[in-house]
Amino acid sequence: MPRTPIDIVLPDLTSIRAVVTGASDGMGLVIATRLAAAGATLILPVRNRTKGEAAVARIRAQVADARVELRDLDLSSLASVAALGAELVAEGRPIHLLVNNAGVMTPPERQTTADGFELQFGTNHLGHVALVARLLPLLRAGSARVVSQVSIAANQGSINWSDLEWTRSYDGMRAYSQSKIALGLFALELDRRSRALGWGISSALSHPGIAPTSLLAARPELGRVDETAGRRIIRMLSARGILVGTVATAALPALLAATTADAGGRFFGPSGPGHLGGRPAEQRLYSRLRSADEAERVWRMSAELTGLSLDGTEGRGARMAR
Repeated sequence: MPRTPIDIVLPDLTSIRAVVTGASDGMGLVIATRLAAAGATLILPVRNRTKGEAAVARIRAQVADARVELRDLDLSSLASVAALGAELVAEGRPIHLLVNNAGVMTPPERQTTADGFELQFGTNHLGHVALVARLLPLLRAGSARVVSQVSIAANQGSINWSDLEWTRSYDGMRAYSQSKIALGLFALELDRRSRALGWGISSALSHPGIAPTSLLAARPELGRVDETAGRRIIRMLSARGILVGTVATAALPALLAATTADAGGRFFGPSGPGHLGGRPAEQRLYSRLRSADEAERVWRMSAELTGLSLDGTEGRGARMAR
């Protein structure tokens, strides 16, 4: 079945300095390439320099005059986040757009970050929380838009408050859902606090629907030597234009959230059946993301676990690796 082309037109972004996590491949690379094509100056923080250099080459092959630079970042290490933050703050150039896109999904066995957190919670949520906190002076200087990529998985499960790190009974999918719910609640609280305190930052949410991205591909470092059966099915459906999206269309909600005026506190995703694919559009917040009290609780918890006050200053000190 031929797929109806789906795309959006981005505005001129030549004055924008953008940071995109998880842009060394897949959906993040599409987001970065589209931003570069619209004129943005890109900072791509990457864990793997070799993959990052290949991504930059691909961007420049499509956008001859792309302004893009690599930086080092491992979101599963609070020390790495702090180092990048210190580096960028020392340079003193405002950031106008931050896309919190990177993530890991459902390692077969429970793994931990360098700081001892369950890997998905520590990377998808706490790593991005720490990045926002470390970059806050630059985000405020740039009156930035922060876009946090959640997931359809944030519409199921809950935050496991009695065992945030799944030490007693690990469930990879439930832990993944928790990480995305927590990130979504944090992002919405960031928007509320920015409005109340006059930070000038707007914070929006996006989700990509379902597409054959790299999240469920073979990831030997996560203990997954082959792509999952689910990804094989998604890849087949995507190729046939059935229900789900493509990697290119999955990137569009984040781009819409990044460039829509007054997007703060709003949620963007595919508008097709089940929100699995289709044209990007604003959507109603998932039920798990609607509680302001729960968002404030996530904010406080995130400050405690990262050791950051979340106003850009050090808190009581992050937990050391164990």
